[in-house]
Amino acid sequence: MDAPAESAPDTTEKTAADLEAVFDVPVRVSVVLGRTRMPVADLLRLDTGSIIELDRQVGEAIEIYVNDRLVARGEIVLVENRLGVTMTEIIKAA
Repeated sequence: MDAPAESAPDTTEKTAADLEAVFDVPVRVSVVLGRTRMPVADLLRLDTGSIIELDRQVGEAIEIYVNDRLVARGEIVLVENRLGVTMTEIIKAA
């Protein structure tokens, strides 16, 4: 019996149209501005206008997660009176 032929890797160039099948797949995107720890009692006392001190400084990079996986770092931007995020660094998968 002959051994099955090995298939050669697909070396054709991919385009955005090749990804069309996954365009409608929902993903969860999270942007982490900073973190803090506080007792539940303090959390329950928070009200409109309360200030929560985070572990980041102004101008420090924020983290961007897709489905709980760190994919990029970025900066907060203001566009037409709305907050947004611009990516400044894409994190390569290890």
